[in-house]
Amino acid sequence: MYQLDDTSYIYAFALLPLLWLGFLWVSNWKKKTQATFASSKILDALSPNRSRFKPFLKLVLLTLGFSCLVIALINPKIGTQLETVKREGVDIVFAIDVSKSMLAEDIAPNRLEKAKRLVSALLNDLASDRVGIIAYAAQAVPQLPITTDYGAAKMFLQALNTDMLSSQGTAIDAAIDLSSTYFDDEEQTNRVVFILSDGEDHAEDGTIDAAQRANALGIKIYGLGVGTEKGAPIPIKRNGIVESYKKDENNEVVITKRNPQVLTSIAESTNASYLDGNNTQAVLDFVWEELKQMEKKEFEAKKFVSYKDRFQPFLIAGFLLFLIDVLVFETRTQWIAKLNLFNEKDAT
Repeated sequence: MYQLDDTSYIYAFALLPLLWLGFLWVSNWKKKTQATFASSKILDALSPNRSRFKPFLKLVLLTLGFSCLVIALINPKIGTQLETVKREGVDIVFAIDVSKSMLAEDIAPNRLEKAKRLVSALLNDLASDRVGIIAYAAQAVPQLPITTDYGAAKMFLQALNTDMLSSQGTAIDAAIDLSSTYFDDEEQTNRVVFILSDGEDHAEDGTIDAAQRANALGIKIYGLGVGTEKGAPIPIKRNGIVESYKKDENNEVVITKRNPQVLTSIAESTNASYLDGNNTQAVLDFVWEELKQMEKKEFEAKKFVSYKDRFQPFLIAGFLLFLIDVLVFETRTQWIAKLNLFNEKDAT
């Protein structure tokens, strides 16, 4: 596990091609200038210790030194400690209605956005509880399994929309049954489901049965109703502009209303409560008090908690390479010339 402290210095590597191009241009300029002054044999006689390899060696040293200094500025960090963090909390599943009726704008900006903002506010108040997200319309689909990553929860939450499920309707029983599968820890004593919906239900007969099955598993289901009982039409928009409103088979505009009775019945079946989700602060206060009274289960979560700077070796290597570059002259070293490491003996 690693991370880079300041990636803006990566652009400094763009100077390396300019360095090499400058070296090639200077080398070519030297050859042409020397050729106008004397032939290569005369130059070898005048400067017998001139090395053909060391200018290139100095360039390589300069390149490596510069690269090491840039990496030191970027400051790579490596995670060196994997700590086990013990947490206590409650498992919470948010089942969010994404049927078309949630587009009604009787609560600003619309019911679905209100529900998403309410869940986001609840996430901000949680500390070490685990959360999961389910989206449902005519069927229920898992969005996020039980996790302590609230950042991921908010990301999946923002992605919810009424177009994500092709089949429309509102089957709260499917959402309840799916949420029951999220609690796979038999030792977890408190299991909580929040259903955020306008309460319209197209499977009322099976909803109470599903709630009773959940209650047998020790799951409490709280209903959070969004919208108004007066109701509102369902807008059909294109590019954010209302073109018309949804109509029924008689070509009458459909008015969708919040139905608190359904959500209240579900909550009462699991010894929980129904709340008006339009009042965000009241919901936050109630949930805080409820969770505070619940028994918490201890569980463990592992994560990297410590990163150490690793710029020091690169900084030292960079300065050493620059020092070597300064100490290396463009003439032959006598003992290296005797070893003929660079095949330069034939040039003498």
